[in-house]
Amino acid sequence: MELKKQLEDRIFDMEKVAIAFDIEPFDIYFLGGAACILGEYTERATRDFDFIDLNYPSKLGRVFVQLRDFDMLEYESTIISPKYKERAIKLNKFKYLNVYLLSPEDIIVSKIIRLEQKDIEDIDELIDISDKELINQIIDEVLLRDNLYESKKNQFIKRLPQFRERYYV
Repeated sequence: MELKKQLEDRIFDMEKVAIAFDIEPFDIYFLGGAACILGEYTERATRDFDFIDLNYPSKLGRVFVQLRDFDMLEYESTIISPKYKERAIKLNKFKYLNVYLLSPEDIIVSKIIRLEQKDIEDIDELIDISDKELINQIIDEVLLRDNLYESKKNQFIKRLPQFRERYYV
């Protein structure tokens, strides 16, 4: 719970800086370990934030730096469905910025491309609170993307059988 509070405090700091510099409210979609902690999906220790680059203007850099350790993920190289926003969960405790977490199912699918030990540990926890039919739907949506880098799509396809066998999806 302490780690969750630390992550939330960084987002509250983002809000303060955005207000101080008169930056308009904007949407931010978190995925990965920080999203899992903020959404109370898992408790793995992580302090880095992963979020989707929504073509943010450079002036938001002073806001993002409040996260300290972050990765802004390019949509074209990230394994996510084009419909991720429809399933995202808004964190209403943040009153200025529009802070969203990807659904557990979207996070699971985003991790299939690597399936490293930490990804498997996360999926092991997330799978219990997830809808397997929805995971299959998201996989299909990702495979239909024509704006996903071919190398990323190929790596995803390569890992898919291992994922399906391990989790019966």
